[in-house]
Parts: sequence; structure tokens; C-alpha cells
Amino acid sequence: MAEQDSSLLRSTVDPLYLIDAIGPFFRDYDRRVINWSKIPWQHAGHQGDAWWQRVCQDLNVLARQAASWGFNAASIDDVAHLADHAYLEPEVRQRISRYRHEMRRCFQVLHECGLAIYVTMDVMSMTPLLQQRLKIKGCSAHRYLVELLNAFFEDFPGVAGVIVRIGESDGKDVNDDFHSQLTIKTPEDARELLHTILPVFEKNDRRLVFRTWTVGAYPVGDLMWHRETFAKVFDGISSRHLVVSMKYGESDFFRYLPLNPNFFRTSLPKIVELQTRREYEGCGEYPSPTVWLYEQYIRELRQANQIIGCMVWCQTGGWVPFRRLAFLDKEAVWIDMNTYTTIRAFKHGVCCEEALRTFAQDRKLGDHEALIELMRLADKTVSELLYIEEYARQKMFFRRVRIPPMLQVYWGNIFISHTLRRLLRFLVHDTDAALRSARVCLENLKAMRVLAERAKVSVEDIDYMADTFRVLALSREYYFADDSESIEARILEAKREYKAKYPKCGLRARYRIKTDFKPLFFNLRYVLWVFGFLMRRKRGYRVVDRIVVLKGLSLVYRLIATRRPHWIPGFASKSAMGVDVVFK
Repeated sequence: MAEQDSSLLRSTVDPLYLIDAIGPFFRDYDRRVINWSKIPWQHAGHQGDAWWQRVCQDLNVLARQAASWGFNAASIDDVAHLADHAYLEPEVRQRISRYRHEMRRCFQVLHECGLAIYVTMDVMSMTPLLQQRLKIKGCSAHRYLVELLNAFFEDFPGVAGVIVRIGESDGKDVNDDFHSQLTIKTPEDARELLHTILPVFEKNDRRLVFRTWTVGAYPVGDLMWHRETFAKVFDGISSRHLVVSMKYGESDFFRYLPLNPNFFRTSLPKIVELQTRREYEGCGEYPSPTVWLYEQYIRELRQANQIIGCMVWCQTGGWVPFRRLAFLDKEAVWIDMNTYTTIRAFKHGVCCEEALRTFAQDRKLGDHEALIELMRLADKTVSELLYIEEYARQKMFFRRVRIPPMLQVYWGNIFISHTLRRLLRFLVHDTDAALRSARVCLENLKAMRVLAERAKVSVEDIDYMADTFRVLALSREYYFADDSESIEARILEAKREYKAKYPKCGLRARYRIKTDFKPLFFNLRYVLWVFGFLMRRKRGYRVVDRIVVLKGLSLVYRLIATRRPHWIPGFASKSAMGVDVVFK
């Protein structure tokens, strides 16, 4: 029987099924912790013809497989490194010339495989000379973007559109010719940007994919979830060349998040962002199924208007030592499985079990029913041991950010600390249920090993998952058990064994287990009181938020950062954009 598109799509606008295609550019990128947010351009700029030829070969494999599964477009980085302009430094323009030459070859590969090309862009990416010249000549950033995009579309007629990000900039580890900055600070700024650059897309008949993803910085930082901010940006704008792109929840790619209600608040064409290489759930080092999670979102999205497709992140996202490449490494089977089942469910409405069976058949795996049961147990184990369910289901906001439903694991780090113990005991009331859940998950992992053998998938990955999740189970015991005096010693011993068994990086890199059993030098009673005061349970802002939390706390943080920088944990201040962005 011929397949039909799912009834989810009820629009006259052409559907858009995007897959990210940056994985091949990380070949031979020798760093312990990799920033997967965009192509490492400095790394690419130092490579010779053989490396670029390998990239094209890898792109061909990726694109042909993605197209055969049902994707019709690929996202790839980025306008700043491909658009030439007279304001740039001569040496930067020279490097851009090389990138343009090589990326044309990459674009040709994607085009020949049947994928439309969408190039990413941060607003704004600057070099020191560009920033200086814009200031001297009195040229606004928006006017500069109009010139840049017009020239870019003329130089790259095969590009179908641009994906614009306004709410997150480059991480602190980025050392490149360009460094993106957060220049859109208010809803009015974002609306002005749309009014300025949208005519360029209309004139050139290209699509502007506008991402609402924000990390909480400045008044526009709640765009992804706040109805008033969303309305201020998009109300009254109508264009077939504009697509609004939103993550499925009100935070990053976590579980336990309700569907973002903004999908129901505009008639503009929309796509939903989904992640199949789960950056907070092991990045494909072990099975972390998304098929049942996304099936629920898909059902709810049937009630929304103008959902024209999805953007699937199969490689992009996170600062981690894990480096399996979707579509390219046989070890990336869990990422590939998530990607396949996602597009099958979203585009064709295929049920979870049937999608898993056809994937198993395509990859010539073993017992299909064993694979389905393995994925069910993996889904339950990730949901209940990587997360603490009672905490994960709580809705909490701080300033302009919805607090993530996961506290003890962040990217490639597992945190076990006395402070976290006290905080979780404050937030989780049914501690017996949390402990029972951990024990059940450990039993699941034993069954999963047998099922992996029957399904003919990597037993080693299940063993790695079991070793990692045993540490999480020990941390659960530390957080909630009252009669375990030896738990600290057992955790340290498990940490030593884990470090000895797994390398720092590679195709089976380990998590970093960070332990600190010392109590805070603050009185924790007051810390918890402050926590309860600063957090709110509803989306809307309280009076205290507008007066104290949004304004006063920014001043307090800047004072601490200036005079007591050692009070800010190194992980929080140095990773990604740094925690200071939340206080802007």
C-alpha cells in the first residue's frame, strides 16, 4: 500500500522536513569535550583536500539515507562564514573564499541527493573590524544584514532558505574569526528584525526559518514560552516565506515537558524541533528512545493550525565527550533508530512498534519483538533513573527560564553533592518511590542485556549503560536513603572503577562523575528559603519577579561576579555561554 503523509499537515504551504548535516565536519576533531553547536570552522579551515573530499563522501551517505527516509531538506552552517563583505578583515575574507569554494561542493552533494539547503545564521556574528566599521559608518546591524543576505542569495542561488537564531550565541570556548552576540534584546527588536529582513526573503523567493529558542537573556529571553512576548513578535505578520520554528517544550530537549502552547497561538507556518541525538541523555552512547515521547506530541499537534513539518537535530547540540556520528558510524545505531522512527511517525503517522520493526528489518537486526521490548525498557529506565520522576514533573520558573526537569545529570557530567542532596530532599517528597524506581531500573538493565543479544544490537552499549546507571542508582541512594552510612565510600569506589573501565573520550567515552560531600558553608535552611522565594510555579511573573528577581538580581549577580567570582562554580561560569547570560 502506498504511504500517505500524516494528516498532521493541513496547509497549502510546502512541507519542510529538515535534518541537520554537520556531523561529517567533526571528523578528526581531537578534543576531549566537543562543542556540537555548530561546525568547528577553525578545524575545517586547517584541513586539506583529502579531508574535504571525505566530508563530501560522508554527506553523500547521510543525505541519501535521510532522503530515502522522507527528509526533504538539510540544515548546515553558516551564513557568517560564507557571505563575503567589504567590512571584514582581509585575512578573514581570504578564509571565507576558501570556505565558499569547499561548501559549494558540499551543497552540490546535498542538492544531488534531493535535499533543499537551509543555512544557519546567528544574529549577530561579528569580527572586531566588522564591529568597528559598523560603528564608524553608523550602519545598523539590521541594515548590514539586508546587504549581507541579498549578496548571499545572489552568490548561492541553490540555497532554499536561512535558519535564524536570535536567543543563543556562541559558547565561551569558541575561538574563531566570528563570534556571535545577543543583539536582539526585546520583543520589539525581534519584530523590527523580521520587518527588516523578511522583504529580502520575499524578493529572493527564499524561506526565513525563525527560531524562537532562547536561553533567558534580556526581555526577549522568554519568547519560546511566554504568550505576550510571542504575540509582540509575531502578531499581525503574515508571509508565506516565514516559518516559525519551536522546540517541542518550554525548555531544552528534555522529557516530562508539556507541548509548547505557542504552537496554537499563531496561524503562521510552523515546524517543531525534535532531537534524536539526545544531548542530555547520552548522545547515542546507549539507547534513549524518543519514539513514544514524540508520538504523544504528534497526536497533540494535530489540533494546531499550519504545522508544516519538523526540524530533526541528529547531531547538533551539547558540550560532551561523546562523538558518535549519526548515519556514518555503525555504533550510532541508537541515534539512527530515533531519527528513522521520528520521521516515520511525523510524516507518515506510522505507529511506534511498526517503525521499530521496519528499522530492524532495514538494518538486518535480529528478533524484532526483542528490539521493541528492549526499547520499552530503555525508555522506562531513562525516564525513571536518569530523571527523578517526581521532580521532573514539577513546573518551576526562574526569571525567564523554565527550570530543566533534570538536575543531577548535565551533558556529560553526573553531579553527586551534599547540596544537591538537600535540595532534592526539599523538592521530592515520596523518596521511597524514587528508591524503588531505581531498583526496578537496575533489574530492567539485566533484562535489557538478554534482549540486546536476541535483537543482535550492541551488548557492550547496554553494559556501558548499566555501569553508568549503577552510579546514578548509588546517587539516588545517597540522596534519599536514611540508613546507608557507607554510601559515600561506595560511590567513590564506583567512580574509580568507572574511570578505570572507560576512556575520557572516543566512541565509548565516559561521563565525568563530580562528587562533593561537604556541606555548604551557608546555612542550608536559608538557602532553601531563598530557592523557594526565587522560584515560581506559574509561567506568569509575580510582582516580586518584576521588581526583585528580574531587575535587582541582575545587579546582585554582577556584583558577585566582580567581587566574589569564586562563589560561582567553574562549571556554571565556563560551560556554554556561561550562567551569567541568565541574569542579563
